[in-house]
Amino acid sequence: MSDPHQTYENPLISRYASRAMASVWGAQRKFSTWRRLWIALAEAEAELGLPITTAQLDELRAKADDIDFEAAAAYEAKLRHDVMAHVHTYGDVCPAAKPIIHLGATSNFVVDNADLVLVRESLELVAQRLAAVIDALGAFIATHRALPTLGFTHLQPAQPTTVGKRATLWCYDLVLDLAEVEHRLASLRARSVKGTTGTQASFLELFAGDHAKVRELERRVAAKIGFDASYAVTGQTYPRKVDAQVLDCLAGVAASAHKATTDLRILAMRKEIEEPFEPHQIGSSAMPYKRNPMRSERIGGLARFVMSLAQNGAATHATQWMERTLDDSANRRLSLPQAFLGVDAILVIYENVARGLVAYPQVIARNLAAELPFMITENVLMEAVKAGGDRQELHERIRQHSQAAGAVVKQQGGANDLLDRLRGDKAFAAVDLDQIADPAQLVGRAPEQVDEFLAEVVEPIRQRYANRQAEQEALRV
Repeated sequence: MSDPHQTYENPLISRYASRAMASVWGAQRKFSTWRRLWIALAEAEAELGLPITTAQLDELRAKADDIDFEAAAAYEAKLRHDVMAHVHTYGDVCPAAKPIIHLGATSNFVVDNADLVLVRESLELVAQRLAAVIDALGAFIATHRALPTLGFTHLQPAQPTTVGKRATLWCYDLVLDLAEVEHRLASLRARSVKGTTGTQASFLELFAGDHAKVRELERRVAAKIGFDASYAVTGQTYPRKVDAQVLDCLAGVAASAHKATTDLRILAMRKEIEEPFEPHQIGSSAMPYKRNPMRSERIGGLARFVMSLAQNGAATHATQWMERTLDDSANRRLSLPQAFLGVDAILVIYENVARGLVAYPQVIARNLAAELPFMITENVLMEAVKAGGDRQELHERIRQHSQAAGAVVKQQGGANDLLDRLRGDKAFAAVDLDQIADPAQLVGRAPEQVDEFLAEVVEPIRQRYANRQAEQEALRV
């Protein structure tokens, strides 16, 4: 036996993605699906009058999961054709049914329909993982709905918001991603039985020119593999536009995770919010004090990889000449599974991060206080004018005080003393500076927006996916 440590292993499988997603794209699942497609085809052909016996169908069903992968590899080495290798491997264990396996079909009957089944299952898993991260972020958002924090635009201090409101931005990106995943699922169709160039000529021949039976065959095969419709027209393959749309969707999920965890890395640098850090976790081999945001960094790295795969879908779709070319095959074997594995890994880590986020309110308050005096100057100006002051004179006084306070901060490394300067200026004696400088009065409707977001956006997703999980558990019993 060869030593597995001597050859490269894809870290998406060995290190990052879940077993659930990895098994969807494993050889057993793929080729068992091929066999179920051959069974569905044979069943539908028998139902519509072709001479296929019950004994042949029973034989096919009995061996659906009993795959001799070594025999298939030997056939492929000889035939240089993966589909025919598996036709022969299946036929060897189903001798009675061997003559009718793949009857009327082209290779892409099994290749494309199986891929659509796997894409559907993978999208369903991605949707569940998105819902789980949305739920986890929702809990963090609720906890910190009203905790004031310094806002940033252009990565420069800006009007205060709340920690919970900021996290709604991360969460809402995922809500939009979930809607797109659900749309892709709702739009997914079967290829079903379209024939070699999409004309269904072979099936029309099998059914002696009966167009109605060919259409019914297509409907029945699609239904047997869980689709209520087929793509209206195809060449030899289902439209590769579908792959491009799916990869774009997955890239969108990756981009959302990248954005949020980049924010978290910046906030960790400011010591305001940190991802979970385990008791024995080592942040740096050289610097023992380090608490590096390893999970967020991993998400960023995986996200860039997934985003890059979107190019493959567009390029492959663009180069499918006429009814098809085969240069899609090798690319799709890499881009489709790895995009799903990458997004799966991202969301598994993201949920872990979201459920373990730690906020440090005192640091957040301190950082806000350092910038707050500058941000309330307009409010101070308005209140002083209301008290009878001259707007232009007051503006100049505030400008001078602000410049002086800024010089203390930047040139001397001191604290922002603008409020003390304003308190010492008689022109602002009538202004309640403490009330104006209360951070809770400066966050607008942020807490209320959080409440509305949780009730109107997050909670329906929680309920919908809790119900789905309950339904799936009931089916397993």
